[in-house]
Formats: sequence, structure tokens, C-alpha cells
Amino acid sequence: MTKPTTPVIPFPLADEDERPVTLNPKGWPEPRGYANGMSAKGRLIVTGGVVGWDVMGNFKPDFAAQARQCFENIRAILAEGGASPHHVVRLTWYVTDVEEYLAHLRPLGQAYREIFGQHYPAMAVVQVVRLVEKAAKIEIEATAVVAE
Repeated sequence: MTKPTTPVIPFPLADEDERPVTLNPKGWPEPRGYANGMSAKGRLIVTGGVVGWDVMGNFKPDFAAQARQCFENIRAILAEGGASPHHVVRLTWYVTDVEEYLAHLRPLGQAYREIFGQHYPAMAVVQVVRLVEKAAKIEIEATAVVAE
């Protein structure tokens, strides 16, 4: 039996005046892979905690594969609300093992850029004891703003 995969949903880039503005205070080092803050006005879209399961509710055992699926799932939720990854202003990552997260930075970055492009919103990574879904190694909440 073949499991369905998450469809790749193409998204238009937001017009320059619709994109969130990155906030990095003067004199601070330039952040790499995230923003210190974002400013945007428009319609708010908030996801719940998105885990890396496929459409059948199955998890891959690999951390990076689960993260990639989280990104794809977030993109699908955003599309339902008429948004794309470029509208995201904040991501909060919950991981069960920060060392595993750090060990997978390269494949995480690659998967992230394939879904989100070069768009880096405000982000936080928080280590938790465990997630509700026992097989989940990562859960991500996203906040997006779509200009009206």
C-alpha cells in the first residue's frame, strides 16, 4: 500500500510592500537563519503545534525528516488561509533533544530553505521533556500575517 505524500503547493511571492519587515536593532550582530523581530500589519494566521507526521499520521524516525514534514505541513495550513511561508513572522520550535537539533542543523537548513526560501522570521527553539505525540521529536508553531 502506497502512502499519500503531502502535495507541494506553489505559492506566489508577496509583493515587496506586503512582506513583513525584519527588525534588527542598530549595532547588534546580524542574526543567521532568523530575525530578532518582525513587523507586519494585516490578517493574522496562527497554527497550532504542527508535528512532522504525514497525511496518514505516521512519523519518520529521523529528526531532520520530521522537521521537513513540519515545514510542509505548515505550508499546507498557510495555503488553506491564503498565505505562504513568506508571510510567516514567527516560528516557535519545540524539540525533545536540543543536541539532536544542533547535530542536524545542515539538513534542517536545507529543508527549511526548500520550503521557506530565504525568508527568516523571528524564531525560538525550546527543549521540552517530551511532546504529546510520543514519536514526535519536533513540534513547530507558526504565526503569519497577510497584508489586506
